[in-house]
Amino acid sequence: MTVHFNYTVDITHYPLNRQMLLQRSERLLQLLHLEAAEVSIVLMGDAEMTGYNELYRKKKGPTNVLSFPARQTDDGFVIPEAELGDVLISVDTAKREAVEQGHTLHRRLLELIIHGLLHLTGYDHERSEEEALRMWDFEKELFQHLQTSRSANMPYLAINVDHVATIRQARGGVEPDPVFAASLCELAGADGIVVHLREDRRHIQDRDVRILRQTIKTKLNLEMAVCPEIIDIALEIVPDMVTLVPEKRKELTTEGGLDILGNDKKVRKAIEKMAKAGIPVSIFIDPDASQIQAALDAGATFVELHTGRYCDARTIAEQEQEFHLIEQSAELAYESGLRVNAGHGLDYRNAGPIADLAFIEELSIGHAVISRAVLVGLDQAVREMLAIVRPA
Repeated sequence: MTVHFNYTVDITHYPLNRQMLLQRSERLLQLLHLEAAEVSIVLMGDAEMTGYNELYRKKKGPTNVLSFPARQTDDGFVIPEAELGDVLISVDTAKREAVEQGHTLHRRLLELIIHGLLHLTGYDHERSEEEALRMWDFEKELFQHLQTSRSANMPYLAINVDHVATIRQARGGVEPDPVFAASLCELAGADGIVVHLREDRRHIQDRDVRILRQTIKTKLNLEMAVCPEIIDIALEIVPDMVTLVPEKRKELTTEGGLDILGNDKKVRKAIEKMAKAGIPVSIFIDPDASQIQAALDAGATFVELHTGRYCDARTIAEQEQEFHLIEQSAELAYESGLRVNAGHGLDYRNAGPIADLAFIEELSIGHAVISRAVLVGLDQAVREMLAIVRPA
């Protein structure tokens, strides 16, 4: 089974997830029982597609997809039996169609890949209305299978050690030390450490952040409110990244995403300061298209999608609804040029599906891992979560 993907130079400005498109195309061949097949998929712009459409279909302008089944040529050259043929897709047209349908570009591309490959296998919606309906139903079935297939994505795992500090602060002593906990997390395989330096210093202290900056071997992500005092500390220690989050004095933990639209000026100023210091900025937001656009406009490098509603869902239907919202938002943010993380409330039961999403780069998990560590130890707790997020 071989899928050859080719991308023409006129679509290089599109942020396409090539690994995901290849993986799902290969999975599609498996679903069609064509494991031995070989197919070529070419993604191009409208200008080149227009030429093919006029040459082979005698129609003006571009189309979304063209399929060319392999067959014996006039000069007697025999195409290898495993060769299915070629599928040409205009990304420019696919993008317009995605916007019109209210979908993401990658969703539309996947639909067109399915449509094109079915043509290569003999389906033809132009032969009859009955076959058109049969083909349409099969396309929907295949699309659903591909959406639920496990992604080859292997996101990074960052461990939040705030709750180690919470235990320490409960007695006002020096143990357990979140700095030592962070080193154990790294030794267990964590890809980064997250701490939230709150204005009220309820758990992580200034001392913790400064020592962590000196000792962390992976990546230090400093969560913070858009607060002048905390901004100054971030500029002083220069973490590997900062994540801007909302903060309320009376909340037990962060209750929702940051409303960028309602805090636009403060967020922009904070990002400008971080940019001058070379610190990438992520913004913790609800999975909402308007907040994604606001994060992009404000100059953020990342968004971290709030997964709380997904984790707190009380019914399967509600959880599935929240999951698909996160999935769509991750794809939209990626296509907008943002890098995508996710976190809040993720545990050993619900982190797996989020880790499978193709556009999410890193998961931030804290409370579940620290709670599990009380029973099995921190090293084991981190390794168990890694097995879920990045299974062998």
